[in-house]
Amino acid sequence: MRILLLGSGGREHALAWKLSQSPLCESLFIAPGNAGTASCGINLDFGVTDFESIKKACLDKKIDLVIVGPEEPLVKGVTDFIINSPALKKIDVIGPDKKGAQLEGSKAFAKAFMMRHNIPTAAYKEFTVDNYAEGVRYLQKHQLPIVLKADGLAAGKGVVICENHLEAIAEFELMIQMAKFGDAGKRVVVEDFLQGVEMSVFVLMDGKNYVILPEAKDYKRIGEGDTGPNTGGMGAVSPVPFADAVLMKKIEEKAIKPTVAGLQKEGLEYRGFIFFGFMIVKNEPFMIEYNCRMGDPETEVVIPRLKNDLVELFEAVSHQQLDKVTIETDPRTVCTVVAVSGGYPGEYKKGYEIQGLEEVNPADSILFQMGTVLKDGKVVTQGGRVFCISSYGRSVFDAVEISKEEMQKVSFTGMEYRNDIGYEFE
Repeated sequence: MRILLLGSGGREHALAWKLSQSPLCESLFIAPGNAGTASCGINLDFGVTDFESIKKACLDKKIDLVIVGPEEPLVKGVTDFIINSPALKKIDVIGPDKKGAQLEGSKAFAKAFMMRHNIPTAAYKEFTVDNYAEGVRYLQKHQLPIVLKADGLAAGKGVVICENHLEAIAEFELMIQMAKFGDAGKRVVVEDFLQGVEMSVFVLMDGKNYVILPEAKDYKRIGEGDTGPNTGGMGAVSPVPFADAVLMKKIEEKAIKPTVAGLQKEGLEYRGFIFFGFMIVKNEPFMIEYNCRMGDPETEVVIPRLKNDLVELFEAVSHQQLDKVTIETDPRTVCTVVAVSGGYPGEYKKGYEIQGLEEVNPADSILFQMGTVLKDGKVVTQGGRVFCISSYGRSVFDAVEISKEEMQKVSFTGMEYRNDIGYEFE
């Protein structure tokens, strides 16, 4: 099978690493990829929303399967573009169409979907410039803390938790009146704050059937002890120690099954990954958000634990035969620690050479590149999150310690990472 994978992050490196191990993978192309994906297949130099270049590559490379990594092309309709193009109609796509991608593309759509299908979630209201004054009055009386979410895509940074009313009103104004998140913040969802522990569950759906992949917990805050601003993710662990069979059963019955049934009821033929973001409150799951793709860096702990052939799984999606699939999972714990550029998630510099990439011990660890590029034969930094090291261990503590030990072998100017990933499970 000839495969085109769209994306350039650590998620795509992890997927490319797994796809390239399959005997069913004849050729793998990644667009645009990064310096790490180049070791798994052939990088193609165009962006994930350049639909015409995607079409040309599919035809030139005789592609059989397109896998869409990030959310932006899905929300912009890349799946619709491929399946509606006469020249590409025989190509299978892993990723929902534009309607299905609204689960991530619009927080307001997702919340309304949850309400329609009785999926437990926090109470909310939504506001735009048209009812801005009403929103201010609502915030003034709202119980603290207050959660504000930009409705659209904001690169994982569109959620603000406000500890007082003045801060909430200021953020509300920044989003709607000052376009802090551009068009993404033209509509703002105001949610009740849920006190609990976050975790993520991943489902692969074929339009009718689904399978549940290994769960994970990621760490969004830049600072140790979960302090400071949100990032795209500083690390992740899988399995989640508190996610026992009782909790996972509740998650499936209260959220996964109603979501799958709801998509079918509303005529949304969803083929691809669904990311369920939960807040666990007193051992009860509440939905925070959907993503229409795998998370990053969660993919970098989920995929190393997945024993199934990934190409076989995607073939089952294409033929709507996931009901015949049993997910096999490595019982070991996998933890990943992310190395970021100094200054991230604010301003940071790029172009620093990364030393020691080849020093990481492959026995227990895998280095997945995230924001890197090849320049003059050298791997240099290209993003805020630069790479992560995923390690197998007997426990969270064991796996994190191995990742941190391996992290000391790799360096670039200004490199930073959290030392406390999985701290609450030690």
